[in-house]
Amino acid sequence: MDNENLIKGGEFLIKETDANDVFIPEEFDEEQIMIAQTCEDFLESEVFPILDRIDAQEPGLMRSLIQKAGELGLLGISVPEQYGGFEQSFVTSMLASAAMGAGYSYSVAYSAHTGIGTLPIVYYGNEDQKQRYLPQLATGDWAAAYCLTEPNAGSDANSGKSRAVLSDDGKHYILNGQKMWITNGGFADVFTVFAKIDNDRVHSAFIVESKWDGVVINPEEKKMGIKGSSTVQLFFNDVKVPVENLLGKRGQGFRIALNILHMGRIKLGGTVLGAAKRAISQSVNYANERKQFGTLISSFGAIKGKIAEQVIKTYVTESAVFRVSKNIDDLIQINLANGMDKPTATIEGIAAYAIEAAALKVFGSESLDFVVDEYVQVLGGMGFSAETNADRAYRDSRINRIFEGTNEINRLLVTDTTIKKALKTGFDVVRYANSIIRELNEEEAELDITNYFAVKRHDIANFKKVALMLMGILSDKLQRNFLDEQEILMNISDVIMMVYGAESTMLRVEKLQNMKGSHAIGIQKDILDVYVYDAACAINKAAKDALNSFVEGDELQIMHDRIEYFTRLAPVNTKDARRRIAEKAIDENKYFL
Repeated sequence: MDNENLIKGGEFLIKETDANDVFIPEEFDEEQIMIAQTCEDFLESEVFPILDRIDAQEPGLMRSLIQKAGELGLLGISVPEQYGGFEQSFVTSMLASAAMGAGYSYSVAYSAHTGIGTLPIVYYGNEDQKQRYLPQLATGDWAAAYCLTEPNAGSDANSGKSRAVLSDDGKHYILNGQKMWITNGGFADVFTVFAKIDNDRVHSAFIVESKWDGVVINPEEKKMGIKGSSTVQLFFNDVKVPVENLLGKRGQGFRIALNILHMGRIKLGGTVLGAAKRAISQSVNYANERKQFGTLISSFGAIKGKIAEQVIKTYVTESAVFRVSKNIDDLIQINLANGMDKPTATIEGIAAYAIEAAALKVFGSESLDFVVDEYVQVLGGMGFSAETNADRAYRDSRINRIFEGTNEINRLLVTDTTIKKALKTGFDVVRYANSIIRELNEEEAELDITNYFAVKRHDIANFKKVALMLMGILSDKLQRNFLDEQEILMNISDVIMMVYGAESTMLRVEKLQNMKGSHAIGIQKDILDVYVYDAACAINKAAKDALNSFVEGDELQIMHDRIEYFTRLAPVNTKDARRRIAEKAIDENKYFL
């Protein structure tokens, strides 16, 4: 795709996307499907049979599983070929993350190693560092971890107190500090550690080996979920880090951390898919076996409603995840054509979609929480029992709303970054909002209501107007003080996320119709109908909650009227649509899309 047609980060709010320009999961090629199948086979043979042993943190077990994945090439999907990897596309790496996401605690260890553990060296390492570390990380001979968080530096990562001082002979940095919540920390061989050199205001990054003197690894933390994942505190006591192990440039650590977090957030949005699909399949399996009142519970409307909503949230998440993943791949190619080297092209490509990354981290993690909660509910008492995987799925899911920046922080980022990006690119959200308020055109008369996708596109365009109007009014009334109004920012973020989910799903279903014909997308249209209808109701409330917080009098009533207009949809029989979705899953006895 050329630069003109590519929708850049956040631009989906102000530009229309053609369905033919998006990537959808139905377009995976044979090689991508084979990689996903290899991941699934690995989980079936190596992970699922020993979940209790993994959760008991049997010594050496998780480390051996990382190495086995390396022997199959599953750790090197994003590593360049010259360092022992396969350097697949971002879409392919997301597909592998999604497949591995079904692996409970193992998926956390895998994601930490292949993502935030390895990619800082891939993207920011010099040639010597890549030669020394990447081949061993790609094969699993070494395991990796990422060390950013400190006891008093979580969301405000740059407030960390770890320090590095250059030795008198200029050959080493003497590193001192403490890190906590370090995934894979108990068995990793290589750490990316963030610390400030001397009195610098911002971090630098260092590659540190666990075997070096002064590296102290605390006992494993006891956690609510992901019990099999290694999580420890690390102490660095006068650790001598060779100067050649400075990663990137001095003072570049905060930028490295920020860009790796963008990547981690969007990867998390993909990882939840595997967990959600497995939970749905197991929900359906149980519903198709359990009888009450002499009838399978899968025949009950209440159960069908739960299964359908599980499917809807997962399908919408998947549609959005792979849409933006392909956008990232396309931008990487444009960056390469413009003369960037591959690591820079990649990291800049990911960073350009920081808004979508934060949105999908929130949307995906909360969708999975819903799915696993209903998984427990469908199983009833057995769901609460440790005899099934429902309790493991439920507990393991909860961390995703905290990982990679809490959902609260990410919600604030979505709105703040969108407003700032709009102003930076010359899109005046205040003027746009005022024009919406002044000039409300009755467009329904011109709309061909027999054109299904034209109607959906019109409805979603109106949702976008709600988001833009809210941001414009907020910016106009509160000026630079809008950052203090976190509740309002989170309301607006919810609107933005629902817009992106709705549009991504619409584009997927429309493209699928172009590929397979209208006869093949009945269930997908049901999913789209229900989600857009529900989104309209949720957007209506979120928008009014925001407006009620800082607008008053006649002006407030005018804006309420605009919200009512922009969220007014034709009625949808959500009961029947949900039943059709659920009955397809029940017939297939699994998640089927």
